[in-house]
Amino acid sequence: MRIFLFLICLLFTPSAWGADLTQAILADQKQPVLQGTSWAAAAAYVDGETLFSVQPGLRLAPASTLKLLTSAAALEAFGPFHRFQTPVYADALPDDSGTLHGNIYLRGGGDPTLGSDRVEGSLVWQDLLKEWSKKIRQSGIKKITGNIYADVSLFAGPSLPDKTNWQNMGNYFAAPATALAFNDNSFQITFAPQPKDKGPVEVASFTPATEGLKIRSFVTASEKDRRDNAYVYAAPGQYEMEIYGTVPTARFKGLTIRAALPDAPQLLADLLLNQLEQDGVEVAGGTLLLEQSPDYGPMHLLFTHQSPPLKDIIYIVNKRSFNFYAEMLLRLLAVNAGQKGSINDGIAQLQLFLQKNGISTQNLQIYDGSGLSRDNQITVQTFIDLLCFMSKQPYFKYYYDSLATPDDRGDLILLRRFLHPFKRTGDVHVKGGTIDGVKAQAGYVKDKQGRLIAFAFIANNLIAKDESINRLYENWIKLLLNQPQ
Repeated sequence: MRIFLFLICLLFTPSAWGADLTQAILADQKQPVLQGTSWAAAAAYVDGETLFSVQPGLRLAPASTLKLLTSAAALEAFGPFHRFQTPVYADALPDDSGTLHGNIYLRGGGDPTLGSDRVEGSLVWQDLLKEWSKKIRQSGIKKITGNIYADVSLFAGPSLPDKTNWQNMGNYFAAPATALAFNDNSFQITFAPQPKDKGPVEVASFTPATEGLKIRSFVTASEKDRRDNAYVYAAPGQYEMEIYGTVPTARFKGLTIRAALPDAPQLLADLLLNQLEQDGVEVAGGTLLLEQSPDYGPMHLLFTHQSPPLKDIIYIVNKRSFNFYAEMLLRLLAVNAGQKGSINDGIAQLQLFLQKNGISTQNLQIYDGSGLSRDNQITVQTFIDLLCFMSKQPYFKYYYDSLATPDDRGDLILLRRFLHPFKRTGDVHVKGGTIDGVKAQAGYVKDKQGRLIAFAFIANNLIAKDESINRLYENWIKLLLNQPQ
């Protein structure tokens, strides 16, 4: 018995090199980039052995590393091969003349990929409309006497998190979540070329075409900028938008940005009606939103559209750090639990996922599913506990593969150069996070023997605009890659 207890104590006691690593990390607190900041760092073998732990219980804003929690909860709730469904109903079958005496219903099922070009296997919006029109016509419908309804009743409450920043609102990365999504709930704006520095930049076009949308551009051209720094200002449901900021001069012809759609479900219904009429189907009515679900029992199911599997959606959530999919998945956690897809209910389900798996939520404060809010609070210890838990799950491969590596076009492209001399770029899988004053990284590293290490680094209240904090994080990753010394 004493030998058994000794072995248990040995397993969870920091090793000699772990103590040395802690001292190495603490020595870096003198680096200029960390002066005046709040920061924490931790790393541990997934079997429980701590390598270093500096301020593990300090609450910090995690930025997009919060997606590690949302994607983990979604994988457990649905499984990696789950597909979200969008059924399309009619009040009845058409008569012998092909007339549907009634309406068409697009029943929103929370599929985040509907009409998106981001996920393999998803139809882009133009092809989606053509496919749906084709299936409706194949059911024998030549004329619709009623309306096309977009049922958005699956979700409830605000479409944006409470703490959404006004500067973010209106841009594609803060697109509102809706039960019936369309084209990532965003649209593309193309600017006219402007060769003159500080000259006004006009909007040349936008797509998909959205009836009633008005865009005022206050954007100017800049010879110094290498990429766009233009922000769209608009709230959900607001069809008058303003754009401020700068974009590069004429050498970047046809520059485009993406903005949040004011009402994606309405646009989907409108465009489907247009597509049907182009394909020869007469629609007597119009398009309307349904916020209360009708009785689908007596209706006729025309077809059901399915999303790509969740594992492919999670890949985009983490590797491309796509906020919209994360926010949709947060609400779908609530739906999966038999509740309305609200932000608060989704957050409650996320916390339940952590609690039931032994991950403390005592120091957790969550306002969204993507990490966009500066008010989110989490500790590096929560990340370590989560990452260790996930490493033991049957779906871990899909979680692990969704994280960025220095060899891909993920959200850690800045790590690409520093790891190549090691020839071990595949040994680092990381989720990065950046918002104003915040830089965070969390994920996995393999040591020289191939053992898996979980790590998390977060710094808040950063002033430096350069990449010096990332260089510091890279040095800490190198220490882990070189273990055991």
